[in-house]
Amino acid sequence: MSDIPVLETPRLVLTMWGKDDAELIRQLHSTIETTRYLSGAAPWTLEKAEERLKSWFGEQARDGVTKYKMLKREDGRFIGRAGFSRFQGESGRGEFELGYSIRREAWGNGYATEIAAALAQWFFSRGFSRQFIAFTHPENSASQRVLRKIGMQDHPPMTIDGISCPTFRMAR
Repeated sequence: MSDIPVLETPRLVLTMWGKDDAELIRQLHSTIETTRYLSGAAPWTLEKAEERLKSWFGEQARDGVTKYKMLKREDGRFIGRAGFSRFQGESGRGEFELGYSIRREAWGNGYATEIAAALAQWFFSRGFSRQFIAFTHPENSASQRVLRKIGMQDHPPMTIDGISCPTFRMAR
């Protein structure tokens, strides 16, 4: 199940997680540098990684989409996660939210832009919704550039964990 590609780009492949992938997720979020812009802003424990993995299986079953395992196409190396989750924000509507996280050693190669653009096209072609959102920590200018580069429009900020976060929206 986990080896079947969900989405492929020239350099990347998204697949569903395997039941034993929590350690990969923990490694992805194992440093302050890789978690400073995430809720909690602290390295993830194996228990937290296991909780997130379980939630992603639940999202996939419920919504047909989740955050997927991201691999380099050429060698199958794990480099991150990317996809969509339902975000229960201030509106309470449960909008789809684009998110991605890439291993530190893979930063600066354009992977975030490549996967985010491909996911946007894939999302609309599958008819999940007519729009989706994304948000970033206010200091995460790299992700803000990625979201604008793929055509997302600035939207009024959302408050998440007490922080006013730049928010973006893309509509079909």
